[in-house]
Amino acid sequence: MGDVANSSVEFHPKPRQQREAPHAGGFGCTLAELRSLMELRGAEALQKVQETYGDVGGLCRRLKTSPTEGLADNTNDLEKRRQIYGQNFIPPKQPKTFLQLVWEALQDVTLIILEVAAIVSLGLSFYAPPGEESEAKKQDGAVAMEMQPLKSAEGGETEEREKKKANVPKKEKSVLQGKLTKLAVQIGKAGLVMSAVTVIILALYFVIETFVVDGRAWLAECTPVYVQYFVKFFIIGVTVLVVAVPEGLPLAVTISLAYSVKKMMRDNNLVRHLDACETMGNATAICSDKTGTLTTNRMTVVQSYLGDTHYKEVPAPSALTPKILDLLVHAISINSAYTTKILPPEKEGALPRQVGNKTECALLGFVLDLKQDFQPVREQIPEDKLYKVYTFNSVRKSMSTVIRMPDSGFRLFSKGASEILLKKCTNILNSNGELRSFRPRDRDDMVQKIIEPMACDGLRTICIAYRDFSAAQEPDWDNENEVVGDLTCIAVVGIEDPVRPEVPEAIRKCQRAGITVRMVTGDNINTARAIAAKCGIIQPGEDFLCLEGKEFNRRIRNEKGEIEQERLDKVWPKLRVLARSSPTDKHTLVKGIIDSNTGEQRQVVAVTGDGTNDGPALKKADVGFAMGIAGTDVAKEASDIILTDDNFTSIVKAVMWGRNVYDSISKFLQFQLTVNVVAVIVAFTGACITQDSPLKAVQMLWVNLIMDTFASLALATEPPTESLLLRKPYGRDKPLISRTMMKNILGHAAYQLTTIFTLLFVGELFFDIDSGRNAPLHSPPSEHYTIIFNTFVMMQLFNEINARKIHGERNVFHGIFGNPIFCTIVLGTFVIQIVIVQFGGKPFSCSPLSTEQWLWCLFVGVGELVWGQVIATIPTSQLKCLKEAGHGPGKDEMTDEELAEGEEEIDHAERELRRGQILWFRGLNRIQTQIRVVKAFRSSLYEGLEKPESKTSIHNFMATPEFLINDYTHNIPLIDDTDVDENEERLRAPPPPSPNQNNNAIDSGVYLTTRGTKSATSSVFSSRPGSPLHSVETSL
Repeated sequence: MGDVANSSVEFHPKPRQQREAPHAGGFGCTLAELRSLMELRGAEALQKVQETYGDVGGLCRRLKTSPTEGLADNTNDLEKRRQIYGQNFIPPKQPKTFLQLVWEALQDVTLIILEVAAIVSLGLSFYAPPGEESEAKKQDGAVAMEMQPLKSAEGGETEEREKKKANVPKKEKSVLQGKLTKLAVQIGKAGLVMSAVTVIILALYFVIETFVVDGRAWLAECTPVYVQYFVKFFIIGVTVLVVAVPEGLPLAVTISLAYSVKKMMRDNNLVRHLDACETMGNATAICSDKTGTLTTNRMTVVQSYLGDTHYKEVPAPSALTPKILDLLVHAISINSAYTTKILPPEKEGALPRQVGNKTECALLGFVLDLKQDFQPVREQIPEDKLYKVYTFNSVRKSMSTVIRMPDSGFRLFSKGASEILLKKCTNILNSNGELRSFRPRDRDDMVQKIIEPMACDGLRTICIAYRDFSAAQEPDWDNENEVVGDLTCIAVVGIEDPVRPEVPEAIRKCQRAGITVRMVTGDNINTARAIAAKCGIIQPGEDFLCLEGKEFNRRIRNEKGEIEQERLDKVWPKLRVLARSSPTDKHTLVKGIIDSNTGEQRQVVAVTGDGTNDGPALKKADVGFAMGIAGTDVAKEASDIILTDDNFTSIVKAVMWGRNVYDSISKFLQFQLTVNVVAVIVAFTGACITQDSPLKAVQMLWVNLIMDTFASLALATEPPTESLLLRKPYGRDKPLISRTMMKNILGHAAYQLTTIFTLLFVGELFFDIDSGRNAPLHSPPSEHYTIIFNTFVMMQLFNEINARKIHGERNVFHGIFGNPIFCTIVLGTFVIQIVIVQFGGKPFSCSPLSTEQWLWCLFVGVGELVWGQVIATIPTSQLKCLKEAGHGPGKDEMTDEELAEGEEEIDHAERELRRGQILWFRGLNRIQTQIRVVKAFRSSLYEGLEKPESKTSIHNFMATPEFLINDYTHNIPLIDDTDVDENEERLRAPPPPSPNQNNNAIDSGVYLTTRGTKSATSSVFSSRPGSPLHSVETSL
């Protein structure tokens, strides 16, 4: 409750102390009451505490605790509290059971198709006509063996796959998953058509040949035989369908992602959600923090302004008056977190260790550089003796601490952003340590001559000030705006946070890869611009925007304070630096970029964050990066990837791995679809012409094993290269199968089909062997069909090497030895193929081949490499007839749930309420327009006669907090009130206290209040009764 007491809120008189009611367990407050209290913020929370418990002290008394000492070290008391209030930790999530992982794996579209085929084929396998065992049963058994749902577990990783718990869940599938699902459905439909055509042709061929050509009649005793034929035709159709479906696709995705995740750990990327890995490959924008990500996060004071003197380096202690030196040391030592400290280096010759907040570490280091020590000051005034602490807030960008002086007075020390805190200073210490007046003109002069030059050097400027209160002048400590005012400036210091040496090159790689990098920071605009220039985010001569949070909000919000996407679309494309920004500004920017439809394709945004308040932006982003060193647990929980070294370079490596995943899947698709096309056409043609398939069921299983499991391992484990960053992002709408890949698939399929059909129909003549066509049912395996099978496998092995390149590259061997898994699988497959052919015998339907036959099979296989060079010679641009495949789901194809991605989960009642509010506003807008017309007419009517009283319009009535709809529920302020110009402060009416306002809303520069004191009703009805327009206004 300390935060509630320290927050800046409107003061309410304390009501009469209520009688404390007895509660269970001997405590005066139940768990439900504490939960409801913690859901409130700002003024509402304080008012609830005052109404229910009298004050914070009353709440502490009921809980039998001390606001300064905490709980007593009593084991029985602590155990009792645990039983009543629960333990103070977040319980770990329950890992998914094996059956849950199995069920998730079975949801894959590809597997659903295979599951249906497996059930049908297994059911048919139980049918056997009397008297003989059907070959269909054997063939079906092989097909059933092919069903291995557990081998492809996309979405069923062994690691716990945590669901996102945000109010803004990501419902849309990842880019790659959406494209693969759509492609699998398309291939499944095509396979279904092919299998249906196969069954129809086989049935018609049988019926026509049997009952028309041969003229046989359907006899009852022959019915089991005829049914056997039709069952066999159906099984062949199921075989064609199974061969057509790329069941290895989910496995390839899982292998590629799992392999990439493991390797990314070495590159300081801890991936929490697998889909974030491939999404990063499509990233088009990165919104990065500055401190610690682009910079080293080791801050040092390098310039200072003390006693009317600007020091470009740390001054000697003798150059400062004792009073200034003493005040400066006390202000820094006391008004910093006591957990922040400078420790001796761990190794000799190393730099001192900075523990805690880095900005405060820089200030404490400044004290040490002045040959002073902060520890004795802290020992003299320990933390529990601090009278009041106003913790740092990202809105007011300052921190203040109050101590009691020996004369019973009080002294307040404050530090914060210089341009904000200087506005609250009315005095400054001169060179003698004496107070002199500090007027607005002096402040402007200091900003121009001291602060701006520091900021242009890339320094963060911090103002350090103090204020004394006499014992008789004790203020209302709950009113922070009044307390932290009328300050005396002690010093302004410039803190340098050097840019990481590797960051400029990393940002150049991002820009070359088509990724826009934006800096979102809380620093001064000049400091942020200087750092952005050093990093290469902004370049001289470019058309870019560098905005502060206040100006950003002014540009994107309408007169009602609502965010308009059209306004945002005019800002974000050129925006490169957003300074003095709050976490809400970051969320607004990220949401605006993601929701924008201005470009050819939807932007894919990655965001970095380290604070608790960054949670909404991390959740909203397509990929959220949390800092592993400086990040809070909340930020890490909200993220998709954790940067274990807090370095921007690691993000670039994540982009590289993400693109590699995408390319790996495309390589696998190019290879597998070539095999699928050939296998389906061979099975279809062979079944229709020879009434048998040249590739037997067991052989087809081996081919499927090659093109599924082994090819997945070989092609999905290709290591990434720098060349991946030399092209633009694929984007959400880029198809998985490009025209170049389609050219490769059809070109190699043509080569393989020509070879196989040549061997099928004239191969026995070429090799001078017996024909394998129309062989009896139980005849031994033939050399003819063995050569066809062996040649087919050899072509797949060498085409697997071709599949390593998908962008038309000629050198398919480049980097092949950098992937030992690929080399091992290709060689291992070749060895196993030799064993199967030479020793497989009848189980594999193979007959041993001679050395000459093997060399011819190898020769035809190597021909794939030569044919690949021929295909690469053909320019893709000339093949207008080729179509792309594997596009992402269009907007019209998405469900309402997917289109609602990013929206809050609200029930129907709340949705209807919002609809009612929107209709109400539309009505008010229409009335407002009519009122303006009437007033314009009335003004001209009364001109020269009398001046009507100034009245508040309905527009102002609509601007009250109760009637203002925001794009996002704001508990975090939009703009810092201290950054409002003084003239605006004079003109702006102070916001009335409201129990519905939180402390941040009061601090906000966008005052959600009426602009006058009269209501809309008085505005409308305040015309004189005798006015000719009185009845018109009344009716309106």
